[in-house]
Amino acid sequence: MPGLLSAAIYARYSSDRQRDASIEDQERGCRKRAGELGFEVGEVYADRALSGADFLRPGFQRLIEDARRGRFQVVLAESLDRVSRDQEHIAGFYKLMRHLRIRVVTVAEGEINELHIGLKGTMNAIYLIDLGEKTRRGMEGLIKDGKSAGGNAYGYEVVKRFAPDGTPERGDRIIDTAQSKVVQRIFEDYARGLSSRAIAAQLNEEGVPGPRSTAWGASTIHGNRERGTGILNNELYIGRLVWNRQSFVKDPETGKRQARPNPPSEWIIEDVPHLRIVDDALWDRVRERQASNVVKNTSAHSWDRRRPRYLFSGLMVCGGCGSGFSKVGKNRFGCSAARNKGAAICTSRATIRREDLEARVLNALTEHLMDPDLVRVFCEEYTSERNRLRATAGAARAAQEAELQKVRREHANLVQSLKDGIPAALVIDDIKALDARRQQLEAELVAAPSDDPVRLYPNMAGTYRTRVRELVAGLADADPEQSLEAREAIRALVDRIVLTPSPEDPSVPVVDLEGALAGLLALATACNGVGANTNKAAPLGAALQSVLVAGAGFEPAAFRL
Repeated sequence: MPGLLSAAIYARYSSDRQRDASIEDQERGCRKRAGELGFEVGEVYADRALSGADFLRPGFQRLIEDARRGRFQVVLAESLDRVSRDQEHIAGFYKLMRHLRIRVVTVAEGEINELHIGLKGTMNAIYLIDLGEKTRRGMEGLIKDGKSAGGNAYGYEVVKRFAPDGTPERGDRIIDTAQSKVVQRIFEDYARGLSSRAIAAQLNEEGVPGPRSTAWGASTIHGNRERGTGILNNELYIGRLVWNRQSFVKDPETGKRQARPNPPSEWIIEDVPHLRIVDDALWDRVRERQASNVVKNTSAHSWDRRRPRYLFSGLMVCGGCGSGFSKVGKNRFGCSAARNKGAAICTSRATIRREDLEARVLNALTEHLMDPDLVRVFCEEYTSERNRLRATAGAARAAQEAELQKVRREHANLVQSLKDGIPAALVIDDIKALDARRQQLEAELVAAPSDDPVRLYPNMAGTYRTRVRELVAGLADADPEQSLEAREAIRALVDRIVLTPSPEDPSVPVVDLEGALAGLLALATACNGVGANTNKAAPLGAALQSVLVAGAGFEPAAFRL
């Protein structure tokens, strides 16, 4: 029907409303209201079991991106708190929609304006604070009764009980006989001198399932003594339930939760003797051994627990099991899984000196990852694919521009017919539909990426090598800031470093370096008239991304050291 405004529906339910059907209920109500208001519903965006305080919801972010592309004129939701419960986020969302000339309408409040944002935003913020306080009080009550406030620890089984009226009674648990024997064994093995790694390796070798049925790791056993995490630090095993050791706060920039330790004065401790698995004497022996492993005059443990960050930390991967390579000696790297989880998970015992690895990788970055012959082939393929994309995008843009001109002409003709005396009822719907289509086409043309020409030259291999040598030299710069910049620039050139035991000598790894293609090209073109300043860097990145995403078949550059 001409004249209908295109509407997008947004629906969400959070963890306090665990009903997947809630999405369908909200959509049904929104479609009914859309019919009443004369909206034509297009896309439905939804987030399931996600809090309204979380801004980084997949469906919500997709709604915002499509709004920027002009794909609808109205956002329709059951209520404003379905969109967001965060006061800052809902205000920012409304401001963006106003800028994009998109109406926000809800079934509960009607069309949203500044008054709704102020009042409802405040109410939602208060609701979240109140909900948090009520949840905390409920959890504290469970702890005071010696029950679990959520989750479960290895060694115990959750008991499902119901009150006489049929409501579930939560927080009860009993000792799991099989798992409690594993807990007892871990404490005894550690007390007699076995390391966490050795214990984990033995359990994995015997096929003993770990917590959540995963493989055992050293950190699962030794955890963090100060925070009370890990099998060896869980006081529940000696019949003491300790709660509120730490609090969680959400980083407003990333949306991720961060743990912060609470002072002991805020801890809540209850005796639960019926849950004891380990006797006091064994517990004390374990604590004494833990204390002997702490380096004096520092809160850190021995060198292999401090894990300093080196040039290629986090980029090394075991070719056998896919786990990360980390410090396994004072100056050597090896497979983390092989040492923390044992041979049942990975048999690789190959290690490599840090200096040797860094020298080989830097040499490969400088001499091999931009071979002139391969660069020439890439330039030809890139140019061909870029031309194809440009032709496709140009044809689509030309069609949109032609339609826009046609819509404007027809709109002008109908407006003129009104001025000439034709009854408004005969043409008003067509005028509204044409105006809506005009706005949509204009928004799509504005949002379309510009087609700035990007040229890649075969001689960029030489430029690349010069830039890498400068970066390598910058690692030794006396200025810490310059050295850090060179370090991060070099890391950006590496996708990953795969280390696989050599067939001839399993203790020596074969090293395969995979370069990050976009980073390599960006550096290679920095002095060729492309990316030489900040104004050209962004178009280059966008152009490369468009070609790589289009599926031209370009793989990250790889080289065996």
